[in-house]
Amino acid sequence: MTFDRILQALALTPERKGTHLLSLSLEKDNFSRVISQLVHEYGLGLSLLFATDDRKKTHAFGLHAVLSHPHELKWLHISTVIPEENPSYESLTKTVMAAHWYERYIHDMFGILPEGHPYLQPLVLHENFPEAIHPLRKDFLWDTIPEKMETVPTMARVEGDGLCEISVGPIHAGIIEPGHFRFHVLGERVIALEGKLFYTHKGVEKILEGKTIEQAMPFIERVSGDMAASHSLAFCQAVEAIANTPVPYAAKVLRTIVCELERITMHIHDLSNIAGMGTGFSVMAANGFRIKERMMRLSQEIFGNRFWREFIVPGGVTRVLYTPEKERILEVLEKAVTEMMSLVNMALQSHSLCERLEGTGVLTKSAAIAYGAVGLPARASGVDRDIRRDMPYAGYEDMEYRVVVQKDGDVNARFLSRIAEIEESHKIILESFQKLEGHKKEVLVPVNPSNGEAFGAVESWRGEIFDFVRVTNGVIDRVVIRDPSFCNWALFGELTPGNIIPDFPLCNKSLNLSYSGTDV
Repeated sequence: MTFDRILQALALTPERKGTHLLSLSLEKDNFSRVISQLVHEYGLGLSLLFATDDRKKTHAFGLHAVLSHPHELKWLHISTVIPEENPSYESLTKTVMAAHWYERYIHDMFGILPEGHPYLQPLVLHENFPEAIHPLRKDFLWDTIPEKMETVPTMARVEGDGLCEISVGPIHAGIIEPGHFRFHVLGERVIALEGKLFYTHKGVEKILEGKTIEQAMPFIERVSGDMAASHSLAFCQAVEAIANTPVPYAAKVLRTIVCELERITMHIHDLSNIAGMGTGFSVMAANGFRIKERMMRLSQEIFGNRFWREFIVPGGVTRVLYTPEKERILEVLEKAVTEMMSLVNMALQSHSLCERLEGTGVLTKSAAIAYGAVGLPARASGVDRDIRRDMPYAGYEDMEYRVVVQKDGDVNARFLSRIAEIEESHKIILESFQKLEGHKKEVLVPVNPSNGEAFGAVESWRGEIFDFVRVTNGVIDRVVIRDPSFCNWALFGELTPGNIIPDFPLCNKSLNLSYSGTDV
């Protein structure tokens, strides 16, 4: 059923805002009920849930949900008003599981209570924060240093004969950021797992309040260092929508090229990490990381940094890629893809490696949908969703490529998906350079948003990034940065139980989630 028919059936009349966005307001008492109905009866997906502090104008908070249609190129933005004297509403998590982290985040950062939430533990503000601290309220100053409380952390417990607890983290033996994982095991078999993150929350959403778009860009590019290009693009698209600025065609195609180079770089890393570091198939790690290093040096050579930064900006890209740079990119890329395909073909002939990957860390399609999983982990479990195709942006609308979908949902499916996506990304880059031939070299136009709000969505290599930007009098009033890892971290509690402890690193590496991207 189309969006229009769904809304007609519910007697809802939305306002159209642009090609892909419908917007409507509901009374607070109807907010969770209508969204639950849209999800369960009509198959819409919850893509974002966030709050705004509008008390200066309305003496109330705003609560916003964005839903997507599985087969139609539209978003539905539903908002409601939460009075400041009683900031509460009926919890959406009771019926829509994908809302569970969003509501905990909103409760921590705004003090808005989702009544009836089944597990309303602190998410960002751990137990050592004092009560009544809500950092995203406008009257909370960004440089506030809260008093440290001496409180024992709370985590779920599983009890029974023979059960043991194993605590991993928050400080790890590698260079990864902090995260605490509590395993409940029977022998080597994992019975339950809970994770605790947000040990290094950066407060970017707060820091960006009152900043200009130009001042915001360095923070946006560093939300998650290995997705700098993708995060920049999502933010820029929201800003360009506010300013109603059409981006030059050449810039759109160049944005596509850089994002796909980023995708290939990180898929090479993940394949090497899964097989080489997760199972001891060390030839994969030794050679794969060498190939990835060449891709990072290519970024350094072309853009002056190793992480595909400082190229995508509001209004387009910073410069043209001329013939010598194009040839250099294609030379390094061709060699990287060829060598990597040779490596993975060798790896897939190893029975001991395949035995470790197949059947490990299974995420079912129904669980992926329920948790609101995004990106490659969702597609490897049969969820046919890719923003590049479903909500085309940059140069993807004119590209010929295949969205890779697997059905088994295990580590092996996620491994194979990365291999196939490298090949598809290679095709996209080749086609993109062909499409640039004969086009104007204009790649940047002025963007001066003064007032307004808009969304920006990008299918990064890790999954769907979704941003909301509100600009007032030329500066940022509110920005929401939803990294794909925010949606996917909770998957560990679903796909790890039933596996043995030594397989947890494989489950972990097959998702490759960003601590930094979640700790916005």
